[in-house]
Amino acid sequence: MYFTKHLGLALSGAMALSLASQAQAQTELTMYYPIAVGGALTEVVDGIVADFEAENPDIKVNAIYSGNYDDTRVRALSALNSGEPAQLAVMFSIDAYDLIEQDLIQPFDDVLKTDADRAWLDGFYPALMANGQIEGKTWGIPFQRSTIVAYYNKDMFRAAGLDPEKAPATWDEMVSMGKALTKDDTYGVMIPSTGYPYWMFQALAIQNGKELMASDGLTTYFDDPEVIETLEFWKSLSAEHGIMPTGTVEWGTLRQAFLEGQTAMMWHSTGNLTAVKNAAEFDFGVAMLPGNKRLGSPTGGGNFYLFKDTTDAEREAAMKLIQFMTSPDQAAAWSIATGYMGVSPAAYETEALKSYTADFPPALVARNQLEHAVAEFSTFETARVRDGLNNAIQSALTGAKTPADALAEAQASAKRLLADYQ
Repeated sequence: MYFTKHLGLALSGAMALSLASQAQAQTELTMYYPIAVGGALTEVVDGIVADFEAENPDIKVNAIYSGNYDDTRVRALSALNSGEPAQLAVMFSIDAYDLIEQDLIQPFDDVLKTDADRAWLDGFYPALMANGQIEGKTWGIPFQRSTIVAYYNKDMFRAAGLDPEKAPATWDEMVSMGKALTKDDTYGVMIPSTGYPYWMFQALAIQNGKELMASDGLTTYFDDPEVIETLEFWKSLSAEHGIMPTGTVEWGTLRQAFLEGQTAMMWHSTGNLTAVKNAAEFDFGVAMLPGNKRLGSPTGGGNFYLFKDTTDAEREAAMKLIQFMTSPDQAAAWSIATGYMGVSPAAYETEALKSYTADFPPALVARNQLEHAVAEFSTFETARVRDGLNNAIQSALTGAKTPADALAEAQASAKRLLADYQ
């Protein structure tokens, strides 16, 4: 009886240990992730997650791929509002103001515990941190980050008598080269005006010496004369110079249009770089965007956010995942696989990325452009303010309104939306 009793106790203890081990192994994370941004991202992220789970068998990651950035925000917030668990997400870097206002995320500064944690936080490119740092706190960690770059067909440059190693460095050069490159079935340049028209417009405005918003997220400058002049220039590329299609240019099909020779130059995210590299059947180049009064591009892409409603164990697991995915080796592998930037200088010191960029220098262009980059357009009520600007851009490019009238309406709408935050 003594043996039986103690065997029972031993079995009970073993079962308790087993259950405790299972409980530990069942720390689950739900991560929302945008996929409709270029490249075969699902497979890449799945691979990173699998590597993480192999190193951390006590953590399971459920990656939910949820469309573009806007789709991801809507789906993640809908899940949170309905009580579904979610601990982290990659969403627009420009969503920070709205997420803070809704009290859905927590600053990373408040969950870091060690000197190594703080060193990790200080290791990212400052330009990529700009959208995520608000009022002295860090709310977003860069991961899927980009600048806009200019892709160009070197074969077409040669055929037009242009230097294939010299992309346009100024607006005037873009117009003159664009005219030389425009022929029957090919336009000189295409700048997308659907999807993220505000992003391209911000690049043009910066190049013309004007920001679209104040750094506090409370003020926009859409009706500034230099901003109006910027939209007039964009429209002139088709209406006056004939080097770009009239109307709108589709974001989602532009890469294919470039690959098919419908345009000699395109402005697009560096996140398309690997896809272009793998598919192009011609010699192509990548360059910084041309400037007018200055060079410049907004940064772009997604940040990691940490949702507030998480347990301590989930929060610790989420931090492990974020630190793993942004580590130099993973950031380097990510950059090579997609074309997005390695988010830290340390990523470019890895043997993998040093070797890759030595063989393929275009992979450095977006990173080098950070020297001229500014934070992506972001305000309180970002989505609605941005929609007003997008509509203004498209109505001007299609000829429905003059640039001045369209931007005046967008500015009036933004002032109304931001009035309560002043």
